[in-house]
Amino acid sequence: MARVLQKGGFATLLLDLLTPAEEQVDLRTLHLRFDIGLLAERLIQATDWVQSEPATRGLAVGYFGASTGAGAALVAAAERPPMIHAVVSRGGRPDLAGPALPRVQAPTLLIVGGDDPEVIRLNREALAKLRCEKQLVIVPGATHLFEEPGALEQVSELALNWFEKYLTRQGLRP
Repeated sequence: MARVLQKGGFATLLLDLLTPAEEQVDLRTLHLRFDIGLLAERLIQATDWVQSEPATRGLAVGYFGASTGAGAALVAAAERPPMIHAVVSRGGRPDLAGPALPRVQAPTLLIVGGDDPEVIRLNREALAKLRCEKQLVIVPGATHLFEEPGALEQVSELALNWFEKYLTRQGLRP
């Protein structure tokens, strides 16, 4: 995804929201990956850093999150509404953003695999709670990880188009 966005002219920053030690704990407990508050706080810290750096201060920020990272991205977007201009969720769990969903102002694209019925249901429920510009796209024949031939390419194109639409308007992208 980062390569596609970079080819489209966007700067990217890839984050692991858990430290290596936390990843080891999470492999045993499966607890930290669902600590949306912790994950969102780390994303907010990274966003604040990006906005404080001279080289990136003027750039519009968009979030791309998968799985629980999508929930964290939506919580972070709700906490920093003037800074976040777009959110894309891939096979995400936006439902985990809970009460933050109605506070999200950034246009939000939810992308779900057509063969992932439980995540489709959760995304539809979250979509109903979002009050921002929003869209749900179901990729036919794709499962949760979009491992089927061409599925990730579809996700990349959808995300790139969304970011082009919302991060480049009004001169937000140099």
